[in-house]
Amino acid sequence: MIEIKNLKKTFEGGTEALRGVDLKVNKGEFLSILGPSGSGKTTLLRSINGLENIDSGEIFFDSEKINKIYLPEVQKKTGMIFQEFNLVNNLSAINNVLTGLLNSSSKFLSMFYLFTKDQKLEALKALETVGLLDKAYNRADELSGGQRQRVGIARAIIKKPSLLLADEPVASLDPKAADLIMSLLKKINKEFKITIMCNLHQTELAAQYSDRIIGLLDGAIMFDKLASNINRTSINQIYK
Repeated sequence: MIEIKNLKKTFEGGTEALRGVDLKVNKGEFLSILGPSGSGKTTLLRSINGLENIDSGEIFFDSEKINKIYLPEVQKKTGMIFQEFNLVNNLSAINNVLTGLLNSSSKFLSMFYLFTKDQKLEALKALETVGLLDKAYNRADELSGGQRQRVGIARAIIKKPSLLLADEPVASLDPKAADLIMSLLKKINKEFKITIMCNLHQTELAAQYSDRIIGLLDGAIMFDKLASNINRTSINQIYK
């Protein structure tokens, strides 16, 4: 599904965000990435869908190298979930979900949110999947944090991606809402066979919901293990 070879990224000022990362992610896998703030987790995810330019290295998506020509196709097949939800507050939940189709619809029509009946039905189906069908016409700023993140998930899955990138999706949520979001992501992973790469700080959630966990520290992978094999020694490698 995803193969990353010797990925490097240095930001202005000399901060090495990624230092020769090598990683393979299998189709249908739920992979969690643990690491402290500044470890390179976000840069790694954003490098895959072109939101971050890399300095050197290679990324392969379904065995094809990602380049400027192939990137738009990769972006069509990839959904992104953000820590701060990235919703438009004065839009309804359904219109926020429909923004997930902006790249696949007529740019002129999407500017005015003139989506087809079928697209609106798909948006309602996505909201039903995340348990928010009854909130379809509520404004985003009327929803709780957990509900807003579920709208963000619905927006990501409406385009039927084969890969879902979740950048600390539960960082700003209380434990109950965080568990709900993670169980929902696991459901999507299993039922829709969507590969998930998820950045997390919560080691317990990573162990509970992931198939595999990698530990990232200062832009380098410190461990790569099955979730069932994670122990305190592993965690201490990245959270000192």
